[in-house]
Amino acid sequence: MITNTRGFLWSDLETRALLEIWGEADVQSALDGNFRNSHVYRDVACRLAELGFERTPEQCRIRIKGLKRQYYQARDGLKKNGHARKICKYYDEMDRILSCRDGPPPPPGPPPPLPPDGLPAEPAPPLPLPLPLGLPAGGPPTPGAPRLPDSDALDEDGELESPRDNFTEDSGECSSSYTEHPVKVECPPFAIPVPPADGFKEINTQTSTAPLSQPKRSKKRHANLTLDKMMEKFLQQSVDTEEKFYKYEEQRLKIEDKRREAEHARELQMLQMLGQMLAGISSTVSQRSQSIPASPPQRANHRSYGDNFNYNAMTATLSPPIVIERSFSLHKTHSIKDMENIFQLVRNVIPPLAGKKHKGQDGRIGIIGGCQEYTGAPYFAAITALKVGADLSHVFCTKDAATVIKSYSPELIVHPVLDSPNAVHEVEKWLPRLHSIVIGPGLGRNDVLLENAKGIIEKSKVKGIPIVIDADGLWLISQQPSLIQGYQRAILTPNYMEFSRLYEAMLRDPVDSNDHHGCVLRLSQAMGNLTVVQKGERDLISDGEKVLVCSHEGSSRRCGGQGDLLSGSLGVLAHWAFLAGPEKTNGQNPFLVAAFGACSLTRQCNNQAFQKFGRSMTASDMVSEVGTAFNKLFET
Repeated sequence: MITNTRGFLWSDLETRALLEIWGEADVQSALDGNFRNSHVYRDVACRLAELGFERTPEQCRIRIKGLKRQYYQARDGLKKNGHARKICKYYDEMDRILSCRDGPPPPPGPPPPLPPDGLPAEPAPPLPLPLPLGLPAGGPPTPGAPRLPDSDALDEDGELESPRDNFTEDSGECSSSYTEHPVKVECPPFAIPVPPADGFKEINTQTSTAPLSQPKRSKKRHANLTLDKMMEKFLQQSVDTEEKFYKYEEQRLKIEDKRREAEHARELQMLQMLGQMLAGISSTVSQRSQSIPASPPQRANHRSYGDNFNYNAMTATLSPPIVIERSFSLHKTHSIKDMENIFQLVRNVIPPLAGKKHKGQDGRIGIIGGCQEYTGAPYFAAITALKVGADLSHVFCTKDAATVIKSYSPELIVHPVLDSPNAVHEVEKWLPRLHSIVIGPGLGRNDVLLENAKGIIEKSKVKGIPIVIDADGLWLISQQPSLIQGYQRAILTPNYMEFSRLYEAMLRDPVDSNDHHGCVLRLSQAMGNLTVVQKGERDLISDGEKVLVCSHEGSSRRCGGQGDLLSGSLGVLAHWAFLAGPEKTNGQNPFLVAAFGACSLTRQCNNQAFQKFGRSMTASDMVSEVGTAFNKLFET
């Protein structure tokens, strides 16, 4: 029975170590003349283990048997065509071992004398031979019975091992070309005592029929030649397959090493850009602490973030930008005490989960938008708000879009009131229950809808609710900037085109493509120190006093709906940051911290989804990554 250890592959180093041990004099002497030599292979396996190779005695025995087969076939092939080393890779080692121990086989007995007519005479009964262990007494030897061993021709199972083995015992193959010469000095047939009238019988014969005629023998020889070639080809393929396996394994290990190096490089880049960012924050804080005593008294409480607003107050001159860059190099070293981690500021404002909280306490967000043409944008913003951590998400849309948006998710609360005659009043009733609102996703540019959105902005400002304005809501602001100007609890999230439209509407000049930081800073100052988030290759965030650059790794894929994920997550983080207060944000503008957190989260979702789907990534794939991205950035 073939055991499952036959499929275990041996490396070249293991095979050579096995041959070195098996060829030692004490092992060869222990193998000589033993019918049961499993204890020898147990000793061989133990010696292999001392060299660091874990193999069972059965595996060692089968490997030696296979090598002996290859060697004997290669030796026969060497006589024919000289291609021995093609068949047996370890021919030299095997030849050195076996040539020392394989003595000439015992000579056959003298043939019976032939009568003058050339026919064989009736043989005399042979003398009884001593029976080997395990052979039943009184009976003729069976075809599988061994002859007396002269070397290692017998394994521990009593199986015959000789140069003329037909290889059918272990490999399941047909008999090879070694059966071409059934009468050879190296392996004579066994003589079985039978009645004199029946003559002699060979051990390989199944019946007592007369020997095969000459034509039949030549036909068998022709078939054996074909099988010999098949065996040679099969062994060569086995050697090639083993070499390919180890080659592929080496390639896999190299790829794994490269992946680990790339991961290590990314971690180093994150540490470097974090150090640079904290260095900028440290220097900014020190500059502000030095300039506070010299500032006028009325500026001391300017950063109250909504407690005392002066909607028409505009500075006569625009201050130079203070830029905090997240880069990939460390040119300065600072102590840990001087560093402020902006990611830690975002973590500080995230409310902890607790069983004593009630529904709605961690955020009730309102999305103003959604019409017949655009139903996906309000859904993406609302569902992202829920996945970030808001308890309830409301969508105020037109009647035509309500059923469609509701069918996307049962978690959303949908109000089909945005195109009704009293839309502002209907939404105003819900404003006391909302912590923040997002205006613009899927709003469209219908005059009625824009007018209703304008009224909702006015009502929200009166109640002091944080407002995130995106998409078509920015179109409304570019037409009427005074609608939101000076309201410092508002956050604008324009892309490049929306930013250019707003910049030209407020400053009457085109955007300077060589000074993106200055343009974002000037627009925020012109809007009354609102928080402005310019989306792009790197997200620029400014509150009119400083500029944060969020260059967290994303991807090169841009798909519709990505900005809606940003606005929805920003609505939640703005509420959390505003509720946490300055003590949790270390004196920083809470909306600046919230915007940085939302930009980083959106980029992380984009990166994770792109790793899975590549070019086919969509906004729905990014929504699925919100939970894991949030945990990776803020909760690990």
